[in-house]
Amino acid sequence: MAPPSKYSPEFREEAVQIALRSSKTNSDTARELELNPETLRDWVKKYQEQHELAADAELTLSERARLKELERRICQVEMENAFLKKCAAYFAKDREPPGG
Repeated sequence: MAPPSKYSPEFREEAVQIALRSSKTNSDTARELELNPETLRDWVKKYQEQHELAADAELTLSERARLKELERRICQVEMENAFLKKCAAYFAKDREPPGG
């Protein structure tokens, strides 16, 4: 049997909420809260899994399919965007005057 946690459920919940709302990384948030970053990461992951299941249960089959398609499309657009940024940087480099 695992030893009892030294962190209360309330503290865990608050730490997860801070991590999710913060623009900082989980590691930075964990350091501020004097936690092991892996501990906070596990808490956040568990929280997201529990709440994802609850959110999925509320969606109809067609809504889930549409959500999946939109997520796929976002991924595709992000890859295209990254490629275009690299192209722009490459061609901008060619336009620099010689010797500068």
